[in-house]
Amino acid sequence: TSGSIVWCMPVPILKIRPGNPDFLDLPWDLPILDWDDPHLVEMPTGIHRHPVVFVAYPEGVYAIKELPVRLAKHEFKTLRKLAKRTTRSARPAGIVVRGWADPHEEYSGALITQFVNYAFPYRELVSGGGFGSRRRQMLDAFAGLLVELHLAGCFWGDCSLSNVLYRYDAAKLEAVMVDADTSRLYDELCVGQRREDLEIMQVNLAGDMSDIAAWQGYDLEEADLEIGFDITDRYVALWDELTTDLVIASDERYRIRERVGRLNDLGFAVDDVEIIPDGSSSLVRIAVSVGGRTFHSQRLRELTGIDAAENQARQILSDMRYHRAKHGGKYHPDSKTARTVSAMNWRINRFEPFTARIAELRPDADPIQEFCDYLNFRFAIAAERGRDIDSAVAFEEWIETGMPGFDPLITSLEQDSLP
Repeated sequence: TSGSIVWCMPVPILKIRPGNPDFLDLPWDLPILDWDDPHLVEMPTGIHRHPVVFVAYPEGVYAIKELPVRLAKHEFKTLRKLAKRTTRSARPAGIVVRGWADPHEEYSGALITQFVNYAFPYRELVSGGGFGSRRRQMLDAFAGLLVELHLAGCFWGDCSLSNVLYRYDAAKLEAVMVDADTSRLYDELCVGQRREDLEIMQVNLAGDMSDIAAWQGYDLEEADLEIGFDITDRYVALWDELTTDLVIASDERYRIRERVGRLNDLGFAVDDVEIIPDGSSSLVRIAVSVGGRTFHSQRLRELTGIDAAENQARQILSDMRYHRAKHGGKYHPDSKTARTVSAMNWRINRFEPFTARIAELRPDADPIQEFCDYLNFRFAIAAERGRDIDSAVAFEEWIETGMPGFDPLITSLEQDSLP
């Protein structure tokens, strides 16, 4: 009516990547910690410098982090580029700009990322004043993550326990970077940048372990303050394994296959192999360009369409080879036709029925990790009894036994010294 005043709710600018909700139904006029919205859900998380909440949509669960708009834009851009280089970082879904707010305030911007499925913060791994039997897995997961990020040209700048989520990957742990507001991307990192990142990690983790000891009621002298240095040792070993050139005689070409096979065994895909004369007619230098740690997961996806973590995929591929050898039919077991037909048969007759049963019994668990737990159980009882155990029989026995997972103490002793 004439003379009346109409108050309009401020409307933010949202930039959303395809395949995600539009998030327009969230109360963006309020700080996220003041929200009372049906989309809000509780999810496991670490300690953050900025406010963080989680929202659930049919498309999935998302983390929303409130921070100054400049930092939000930087992190969104960094995560978008990083997603093209590695699988070990959070996936950005969108960015929110509250144009009416002071751009220096946390309220001015928000970053939306996809929640890492079946992930959890470090506190779920704490045992006593540290990580107990999980320590070896933690060291390998952290070192592997840093190596992958550095290979991707990412200087993290703030590596700490709280900036990482973890998920089980068969007998190991996989670490995923979830905070990148301090990160910078380059074509490649120099030695000084990598060293600086490692030094930051060592200091931050010493502080994290002091906090854990205090939280658990232990004295500072009992804190695991050396964990960052142990991670550095593993990092250096793995980095050297991946990046040191190999000098061979020109008639030792088989060593090139051995070199590539060793890297594949560690889970890394090889992009290129460069053969360079080494100043002698009889010697050549082999320089390998290493991609992400996705060798087995890519193979599994190509054969079956199943998305799994790297070590999960490695174990599942082993089961598929066992299945092909046992039920290969009329085709030669190593032929492409046999691999294709057997993969389809394995998925329809083994993987899908077993994971469907797992989902009924443990609806909130990661079905692929549970399937790997079953495979480990079948292998263990077959080794103990000295004979092959039928898959269906072993599966039922695994369920009757309580669906046990990997024993972290046993698996840590069995693992290779490299991540």
